Amino acid sequence: MEAAAAALSAGRLVVVPTETVYGLAADPMAAGATDRVFAAKRRPRELTLPILVADVEQARGVAALDSRAEALAAAFWPGALTIVTRRRGASSSWDLGAQRGSIGVRLPDHPVALSLLRRSGPLAVTSANVSGEPTALDCDGVLRDIGDHVAIALCWGPIPRGRSSTVVDVTGTEVQVLREGEISSAAIRAVAEGAPEGLG
Repeated sequence: MEAAAAALSAGRLVVVPTETVYGLAADPMAAGATDRVFAAKRRPRELTLPILVADVEQARGVAALDSRAEALAAAFWPGALTIVTRRRGASSSWDLGAQRGSIGVRLPDHPVALSLLRRSGPLAVTSANVSGEPTALDCDGVLRDIGDHVAIALCWGPIPRGRSSTVVDVTGTEVQVLREGEISSAAIRAVAEGAPEGLG
């Protein structure tokens, strides 16, 4: 784990398990690291990279969580919910792709991912596969696909094929579900609509 954190801070890529999929992780503060993610995956830069965090405090340091975002985080984190909100703090200068004004953050529900995030701080993490191709369910498959680009792989056996994380956008006046995954749109709206107005 310490070697993985050191590799990330040096701008290298690490494979990390989450509860939804194996992810390809980079330190967004390390020069050129996110460029390596786009190159390894052959991912279009229009598909902005999401950020994983170890806890809500880390999220508040990089994302402007209003009352709706705070309520969603309290209800569904750790878990398969990515919240898209305005950037704040250090993330304002991160190169995560074409979208510069907003950021997608998620607190995963996996002990290995959380242990790494506590050491490294927030990480840009996306599925560990070539864009447009299925993501392997085990570490051997991931390394066959993109192993040439990876410094260290934190392997945790096969990950059951489940649904992707739900992605919800709270940057506007209306909460928008951009992708329905593990958490239903109805559950999202029930929590968001019950949140008080204003900043959390």
